[in-house]
Amino acid sequence: MARKQKKSTNEKLNIAMLGHKVVPSRKGGVELVLTTMTPLMAERGHKVTCYNRTGEEFGEEYVADVHDNFYKGVRLKKIFSIPVKGISAMTSSLFSALAVSFGKYDIIHFHAEGPGATLWIPKLFGKRCIATVHGLDWQRAKWKNGFGSKYIRFGEKVIAKHADEIIVLSKNVQQYFMETYGRKTVFIPNGVVRPEIRKADIIKDKYGLAGNDYFCSLSRLTEEKGIHYLIEAYKKINTNKKLVIAGDTSDTDDYVASLKEMAGDNPNIIFTGFVQGELLDELYSNAYVYVLPSDLEGMPLSLLEAMSYGNAVLGSSIPEITEVVEDKAVIFEKSNVDDLATKLQLLSDDESLVKKLKSESADYICNKYNWDDITDETLKLYLDEN
Repeated sequence: MARKQKKSTNEKLNIAMLGHKVVPSRKGGVELVLTTMTPLMAERGHKVTCYNRTGEEFGEEYVADVHDNFYKGVRLKKIFSIPVKGISAMTSSLFSALAVSFGKYDIIHFHAEGPGATLWIPKLFGKRCIATVHGLDWQRAKWKNGFGSKYIRFGEKVIAKHADEIIVLSKNVQQYFMETYGRKTVFIPNGVVRPEIRKADIIKDKYGLAGNDYFCSLSRLTEEKGIHYLIEAYKKINTNKKLVIAGDTSDTDDYVASLKEMAGDNPNIIFTGFVQGELLDELYSNAYVYVLPSDLEGMPLSLLEAMSYGNAVLGSSIPEITEVVEDKAVIFEKSNVDDLATKLQLLSDDESLVKKLKSESADYICNKYNWDDITDETLKLYLDEN
């Protein structure tokens, strides 16, 4: 293929984003990425449109910034989807792909492997298509079997074959695409914004948390997030710290019920459900240690956020976590409940270690994963046609 002329970095692009549920929101990692990054693209003078699914609501902390179907300069368009579990994502991706194919867009950016199954459609119309693989979604517990897993794997193959560029969030996934498809990818991680630290007001009234008196884990409550390991390990240790599990089901009601059964009537294990806004800020701001016991991740935004608030981190030994934290966290062996319990006990007992980790985490993570730099890298990739 002949090398195309590289576009000017001053060129203003018309960009379409699809594959997410709704922007602005933080109901998932993709949604939070786009809620953060697309306004930065708009600030740089680009036109950005996010194709939102019907039936999805904006995050409550963002509603005041949505006016006339625009969010901080980003156009919001609703796309039809069938509101049936497992079908909503497929139909919204299909109709989004058809819509952008007939639109005057310079860049079509697909997010996640499932939506990538329709990437070939705008390619037929000569569109430049970028895909971000936020993780190997077919490995997730809820997609391991049946049609969902096959469809996601099909989407992965379509992306590998047809995408002009593929963005990955970890070196592990980068290696996977090269070994599986012989396909080069571009590593551009997620970013983080330095937040405002809040006092323990809402969480004190709602959950009796005074601050610095709880381990916190925040994620979708799905099996690969390893919350069952955390509850089991927590029950093994001797501590006066509570355990706060923040997050909600992701079509995983049976798993969530099993977690609550494991916790039993222990008053020190607190399930908050889905959290956002000031409540989320307070939980991050006042945790003693943030715990991420996952078996599988893409690039965990909750980890970046937790460290940006100055949290000490205890994470599993998967590359997607260890690559991020380097030597700024305590690591336990993936899936090993006994090792997790040992590390929880260590951190519960050693306040000086926790203070050291807290003192280093915010500056480290905010300097390493800066959203302005990441936005510029993404825009550069849009323009660099090889």
